[in-house]
Amino acid sequence: MTDISPAALRGAVDLSTLRNRPATPPAGAPASAAGVVDVVVDATDETFGQILEVSRTVPVVVDLWAEWCGPCKQLSPIIEKVTRELGGKVLLAKVDVDANPQLAQSFRAQSIPMVVALIAGQPVPMFTGAVPEQQVREVFAQLLQLAAQNGVTGSLDVGEAPATEETAEEPPLPPLHAEAFAAIELGDYAAAVVAYEKALAENPRDEDAIAGLGQVRLLDRVQKLDLQEARAAAAADPLDVQAQFDVADLDLAGGHVDDAFGRLLDLFAQLPSADRTPVRERLIELFGLIGAADPRVIAARNRLSSLLF
Repeated sequence: MTDISPAALRGAVDLSTLRNRPATPPAGAPASAAGVVDVVVDATDETFGQILEVSRTVPVVVDLWAEWCGPCKQLSPIIEKVTRELGGKVLLAKVDVDANPQLAQSFRAQSIPMVVALIAGQPVPMFTGAVPEQQVREVFAQLLQLAAQNGVTGSLDVGEAPATEETAEEPPLPPLHAEAFAAIELGDYAAAVVAYEKALAENPRDEDAIAGLGQVRLLDRVQKLDLQEARAAAAADPLDVQAQFDVADLDLAGGHVDDAFGRLLDLFAQLPSADRTPVRERLIELFGLIGAADPRVIAARNRLSSLLF
């Protein structure tokens, strides 16, 4: 991120419809800076007006995510960790874009994870896509500097954070999983891939390792890509398998699940039978990232089956 300033999002975010909401948030939602019960809250279409008010006291970091989004599951815990370490200098508002379409539309969240800050009600860009912990910390430091420049220097007095699954004591991760997580935090996705592959060699039915491997493979691939170059290459040769893979990866990482599946299914349909296997294998890998029960996966699997038989 090179430009952390409200001007960078001018015209890109419209929060006007979320202002002046009735001050009746449900239990657990912040009615004011003084009433915040935790530095991490779930924000909704109905309660976001209260979040805007809190941003006049401390910067508010808005994490737009979805349950099906693999990169979100990598980024969100890092953001929460850094927020809690700041001890009330920042409020983290988590927004499930599937459950809160008005907020998703207001932030024009064309891809997720998308992280935007609010300072005195004004949006400030942070990052889109999963990023390593060190970069998250650097961006938070810039955010606090900008907030101070704009007179937003308060602090939240939340007392002891409520017990949550994240704060409760948990059993330690298996060594190879811990190795993979440490590599992810450093942005070394290739090393995380190796760790998860070792875990699967020990236990091929390790579902956490299977899911983690798919996610870090995707992150490793997309961090090497340029979006415009990838789309130009794919448009120039619709039957170039690698070019289509690249754009599908970028689409999936950005939350455009149907676009990614549709692209690869169209490619599968056009290729000779002898050349289809890599496309089928990539589709199956991406299905695993989203989840077998997701309706988009079910629809894509049905289309793949019809093309196979």
